[in-house]
Amino acid sequence: MKYLAKSDSQINTLVSEELKRQKDELEMIASENYASEAVLETMGTVLSNKYSEGYPDKRYYGGNQIIDKIEQLAINRAQTLFEADHANVQPHSGSQANQAVYLALLNPGDKILAMDLACGGHLSHGAKVNLTGKIYDVYFYGVDKETGLINYDDVAKLAKIHKPKLIIAGATAYPRQINFDRFRQIADSVGAYLMVDMAHFAGLVAAKVYPDPVPFADVVTSTTHKTLRGPRGGFILCKKHLGEQIDKAVFPGLQGGPLDNIIAAKAVCFKEAAALKFKKYQEQIIRNAKILSLVFANNGIKIITNGTDTHLILLDVTSIGLSGGQAEKILEKIGIIANKNLIPYDTRSAKDPSGLRLGTPALTTRGMKENEMKTIGQMICDLLKNPNDKKIVEKSKKKVKELTKKFPIYKDLEY
Repeated sequence: MKYLAKSDSQINTLVSEELKRQKDELEMIASENYASEAVLETMGTVLSNKYSEGYPDKRYYGGNQIIDKIEQLAINRAQTLFEADHANVQPHSGSQANQAVYLALLNPGDKILAMDLACGGHLSHGAKVNLTGKIYDVYFYGVDKETGLINYDDVAKLAKIHKPKLIIAGATAYPRQINFDRFRQIADSVGAYLMVDMAHFAGLVAAKVYPDPVPFADVVTSTTHKTLRGPRGGFILCKKHLGEQIDKAVFPGLQGGPLDNIIAAKAVCFKEAAALKFKKYQEQIIRNAKILSLVFANNGIKIITNGTDTHLILLDVTSIGLSGGQAEKILEKIGIIANKNLIPYDTRSAKDPSGLRLGTPALTTRGMKENEMKTIGQMICDLLKNPNDKKIVEKSKKKVKELTKKFPIYKDLEY
């Protein structure tokens, strides 16, 4: 990046340092991944220069003939990939995609039934600290205390009691498959819309290795990063009859000019996700998560739901005498990046909860498979159980360096 180096050496240096960090550490945050070089290149193009308020063939500025083609290509690819009636690729994030759905389908004060934050839900699903929790009347369903699984009978009971206008399925820390058919039945029983937030498992859905929410939901929201491995951004899929409402909610309801460089990168991402090798990649993500989970179980670390069907694992590290914050810091010191997380019915605060969330998408992107998961899983167990053992710490640091060297990312990329 010769122009950045000349214009702003401080930022250029920091970008270089971040690239080195990503190359030298094992990324295990479940919501993170490495976008392809093609996606990265697309985001850094002259498309950033254009304003394109509106939609293809319905813009408020001139000079959008090429932008129209790009956005329409992204829309078409999203519709084809997920077999959806309608797609909006303009949301800047998953949270904004969710807000657009609420704006399109609800009025302030309307009732929502969503998964509780502590049980795996997302802030933008009506948490009190979020704007959505301040505007709408939100009620929450949780998970079974013993199994950690969604109890659909309880969800149905809550729906009948509260009669929400919108029911939200989908989560940010729920490691099992979700029964969208049952959620549809529950929504229909009370005349509610059903929205599915598939931000975490969109890549798995695209590869058909996870239940498809599109046939059951009125609206599906998602991000394009995480398992989908694209740029940071959001999109919305919906039934045809809701398309106009959704589009109006995104623009002019919530946003002005869309990010055309990111929309182009989303189009690239959707094309990549349609390839056969992407399906194999998603299958490997799940195999890696299951192996990793087995290692934790064999080492006596409590796993929420006793395993995983997806890309993520949620551990209760209080089972080995740690808090989630402590566990996160122990791992970060040797180059393994994870995140502290609430667990169902957590007795600790969100600032230092009982859980540690781990994911396999980024490691799988690097080419790691079952054997590496066994190695990494055992290394994590040894570290968390013996955080002050200098021999284990040094051995782990060495192993991280070996793995990152053997499985590099962005081989040709230097800043």
